[in-house]
Amino acid sequence: MPGPALIFDLDGTLADTAPDLLGATNAVLAARGRPQLDLTSLRHMVGFGARALILQAMEASGEPITEEDLPPLVEIFLSYYRDHIADGSVLFPNVMETLAELKRDGARLAVLTNKPQELTDLLLPALGMGSTFAAVYGAGRKGYTKPDPRIFQDVVADVFKESGGGGPGVMIGDSITDLNTARAAGAPCVLVSYGFTPVPARELGGDAVIDDFAELPQVLRDLKLL
Repeated sequence: MPGPALIFDLDGTLADTAPDLLGATNAVLAARGRPQLDLTSLRHMVGFGARALILQAMEASGEPITEEDLPPLVEIFLSYYRDHIADGSVLFPNVMETLAELKRDGARLAVLTNKPQELTDLLLPALGMGSTFAAVYGAGRKGYTKPDPRIFQDVVADVFKESGGGGPGVMIGDSITDLNTARAAGAPCVLVSYGFTPVPARELGGDAVIDDFAELPQVLRDLKLL
């Protein structure tokens, strides 16, 4: 039987990108004369895309803004982030070793993130993961994003396209967005406890929660998914 398609969120699951996201967010705030955010505040805002992050940051730093105010702020954010894509971002402990183990066990690996595709394609090579995944889907690759189940189904189909079929798709993430994506697609979901979420992962209702990425292979075996 073919191995599963393991579909990974990126920010907060594979990589701690908070330092560089904070820099881009604070560049936006500085351009509007707002006070700067700290890492603790930012970690609860990540996971819903750049536009949502900016809206939350503006509200947290003063008066909220409207969707109509966003376009120039998004440009400031993206311009800064492109230039500082991995200044402070790092993989979480045991990620590369565990992904290699999962591949040896027959799993197919993919990334599904709400980070824009362009920035995802810059970040993964900068983190040494340029050739790790069979498919990489960021925001903008399709006309819909997480938690729309179609994007999850697209990634699974892409991973197995050359084999003409495959095993189950499993979402591995850190937030309610990842869980809702999996549930909408009728797929299992494993959550990490160390990611970016305002609600602790253990309170979200995933099929399993791990505290260390190295625990993932055994958890997948326990769930009869590997």
